[in-house]
Amino acid sequence: MGLNIRGRSFLTLLDFTPEEINYLIDLAVEFKRLKNNGVEHKWLSDKQIVLLFEKTSTRTRCAFEVGARDLGMGVTFLDSGSSQMGKKESLADTAKVLGRMFDGIEYRGFKQSVVEDLAKYSGVPVWNGLTDQFHPTQMLADIMTAREEFGDLRGRKLTFFGDARNNVANSLMVVCAKLGMHFCACGPQELMPEEWLTEKCKAVAAETGAVLEFTDDVAQGAKDCDILYTDIWLSMGEPDELWAKRIKLLLPYQVNQKVMDMAKPTAIFEHCLPSFHDRETTVGEDIYQKFGLEAMEVTDDVFLGKHARQFQEAENRMHTIKAVMYATLK
Repeated sequence: MGLNIRGRSFLTLLDFTPEEINYLIDLAVEFKRLKNNGVEHKWLSDKQIVLLFEKTSTRTRCAFEVGARDLGMGVTFLDSGSSQMGKKESLADTAKVLGRMFDGIEYRGFKQSVVEDLAKYSGVPVWNGLTDQFHPTQMLADIMTAREEFGDLRGRKLTFFGDARNNVANSLMVVCAKLGMHFCACGPQELMPEEWLTEKCKAVAAETGAVLEFTDDVAQGAKDCDILYTDIWLSMGEPDELWAKRIKLLLPYQVNQKVMDMAKPTAIFEHCLPSFHDRETTVGEDIYQKFGLEAMEVTDDVFLGKHARQFQEAENRMHTIKAVMYATLK
């Protein structure tokens, strides 16, 4: 743990080396050990952070708030109705003000350019809690969960089923390339990652020995797979009118027991959550009434089955986010 990333922003894993990514995960493992053993670690009690949320969240907000308080920090939460950012005050001006009051800034919203400008103008570490393009804090939790299962992940195959050009799939391709894993995007050809990002990841993979695979064949995606991953079919902010089109495109890529059986017997299932695996949500029931689907991106038997690790993964958001905050503020 001799690496030093103090003062740096955490905007995309493209900015971090494999050694730095593994350092953050190692640090998260230690924080999980301390937390589980009731060992106090208020090592940043002189720090204050602010959380800027243009998109709502359960796991991201709770992980940042609990993690920050575990480290002894003060936390201020601002949603889109509690700030003048971009309305009566420019983004640059807001960033300069917040940077004078806080030691770190978290942003969860839409454009990647917003989190980048916050980092540019604030003068303090800025952490990407999610944008339309990337979701780097989620990746650390995903990899930590897989490491808890398999140990060394080099050469392990992770397949993302579904809309492979969304922020989660983008970030999974990046982290797998960085860590020498086998990343497979399995979905419709029209929903594959953008070329500019694929080219960047191919360049990284050439250095790390990672494998990047793109297929519309579910059997090929599941073959020899260690980690099966999926996400909801409509991202936050997209219009409900797209459901019919997405269901038609993505239903063949649903992760069900048949797909799990195509993978290795030791394979695990991961999901960033929330998930529409049943009808116990207003969206799930609405989709059932309109389209007759009991489940969408993953079926209930897989979600609740022996391969599922999504709640362990959700807990690990807290430990990995704590690692990012500590490493950049210590």
